[in-house]
Amino acid sequence: MYRHKAAALACVAALLCAAACRQDMHNQPRYKPLASTDFFDDGRSARPAIDDTVARGQLHLDDARYTGKENGKDIDFLPIQMTRADLTRGQQRFNIFCSPCHGRLGDGHGMIVSRGLRQPPSYHDPRLVGAPIGHFFDVMTNGYGAMYSYASRVPVDDRWRIAAYIRALQLSQNATPELARQNSTAAAGAAPGGQQ
Repeated sequence: MYRHKAAALACVAALLCAAACRQDMHNQPRYKPLASTDFFDDGRSARPAIDDTVARGQLHLDDARYTGKENGKDIDFLPIQMTRADLTRGQQRFNIFCSPCHGRLGDGHGMIVSRGLRQPPSYHDPRLVGAPIGHFFDVMTNGYGAMYSYASRVPVDDRWRIAAYIRALQLSQNATPELARQNSTAAAGAAPGGQQ
């Protein structure tokens, strides 16, 4: 019986010693945030950023792409290349982030309206149909009225894809018969055996 107690005590002592050995970086000299110090001449433990440096991924030279504006005005062009895959992703992001309020058609009849919250404007309103595409990017980035900013949730290029999809929604609901005839004529000319 004495041997069992001695063995158990030795195991417990070995486990305690092993647990105490793992210090890695747990106990090291360090300063708490914004603590003062005598080590640096300015008395601050946190070092200031070096002048004329930019954090990786934060150099945004293209104002149009990152703000949706040029010279303080909303732009009326897409600052990124747009493909069919980009438009499809814009539709997916729209359905996730925008349709709960704006509805799948962009008509302002989303799920939140049926739950008693304020109805957002329809994208098919003449004021928004005529708005530059940079306006939609700016609203997604900074918020507007009851809508809060989506800048932290939706990456920059996805915001442009959503804005392009909003334009596609507007076109789908407001297309003129002339545009339909023009597209059918172009499709017939491009078909095999069609006249050029």
